[in-house]
Parts: sequence; structure tokens; C-alpha cells
Amino acid sequence: MERRTALITGATRGLGLAIADQLSPDYDLLLGGRDPAVTEGIASGFPSARGFACDLSDLESLPSAVAGIEKLDVLVHSAGVAPHERVEELTPQEWSRVLTLNLMAAAELTRLLLPRLRASHGHVVFINAGLGLHTGTGWATYSASKFGLRAFADALREEERGHVKVTSIHPGRIDTDMQRAIYEAMDRPYNASDHLAPATVARAVHYVLDAGPEAMVEMLQIRPEAVG
Repeated sequence: MERRTALITGATRGLGLAIADQLSPDYDLLLGGRDPAVTEGIASGFPSARGFACDLSDLESLPSAVAGIEKLDVLVHSAGVAPHERVEELTPQEWSRVLTLNLMAAAELTRLLLPRLRASHGHVVFINAGLGLHTGTGWATYSASKFGLRAFADALREEERGHVKVTSIHPGRIDTDMQRAIYEAMDRPYNASDHLAPATVARAVHYVLDAGPEAMVEMLQIRPEAVG
């Protein structure tokens, strides 16, 4: 049986790298990241992987970035930023930065790769967030981008039903360097045990991909057991 191919954005660290570890036994991997040397270095540690160097903040560069992808079965959107800023601090430039990286890049990358995904009856997985279902103080830009990503996934799912599967995964706080930086910026103590392990969320990605040919997990929410 021919091995499937999965493209994972944000695959050089944190959750994206954990997803790559989880999918590696079953998939040929395209590991997304901004720096070509870093992506190829990470890819060299897997049995069947290569780097997918791409600056997601530059939407006009995406067509050339995907031009060499001939076959694709799975697209996992894991890249993103998580700023914590109050509304009064936000500039138009910051709104544009967050919405571009968290929403517009995922939408454009998906659009460009849809022909390949349709050909393989493929699957798009959006790593969203709990803050894509609710929000709070300091999360205006992040939640807006994640609410938008959820809406995009919902629309894509209905447009491609029967052709491409679409799943939104909404994890709670994950034990990553990004999460630690958020806590540091908020001057709050950090306890890793209060967070989901990246491998836990990565296993959820593997589950939705292997749920069965007749099944589609449309939305999955995962929260740390210790957090009410």
C-alpha cells in the first residue's frame, strides 16, 4: 500500500513536532517552518520526511511554496501565534499580523492545496484552541483569529463534504514553550502538570485521521483534567 503524505505547519517545535512524531510511522512528512535549514534539520531525524520552508506571513509566497507538492493526503494547520494583549494596546498592524498568521495563511494554504486533497479524498485538520470557543481578557486578537478559523473550517467542511474531510481540534492549554512565554509575560506561576502534554493532542490528531473511511470527526475539544 502506498504511504500517505501529510503536511504539518509549525512542525519544528512544540505541538507541531509532536504531531510529526505521532504520524511518522504511517506518513511521509512535509515539515513546515520558516527557516529552510531548521526544517531540513528536523526532517533529517525522521525516516521519511522533508522540510517545507515557508513564511506564512507572506501570503504572496505561498503559491510558489506549494508548487512542488504533487500529492497530499493530510494537511495539519498547527502554526500560529498567541499574543496576550488588552484591546487598548492593539494596533492595526498587530491585528493584521495575528489574523494573517492564524487565519489567512491557513485559508490560503488550504485553498491552494485543495486540488491535491480532493484527488486523494484527503483530510484537513485545524489545530484551533479553547479560545476559539470562548474568550477572555487580553485575548481579543487571538480569539478573533481562532473564531474565524473555526468558521472557515465549518464552511470548508460543508463545501467539501464527500470530497475532503475537515476537523477542528480545540485543545486547552498545552505544555509548550509558547505557553510558558505567555505565563511569563502575564507574570504568573507555571505548572506543567496543569497543561496537556503535546503528545496527548498529537494522539488526538492521529485518532481523527484514522477514525474510519466512513467517519468524520468534525470537532474535538480536549481540556486538561486538572483545570475546571
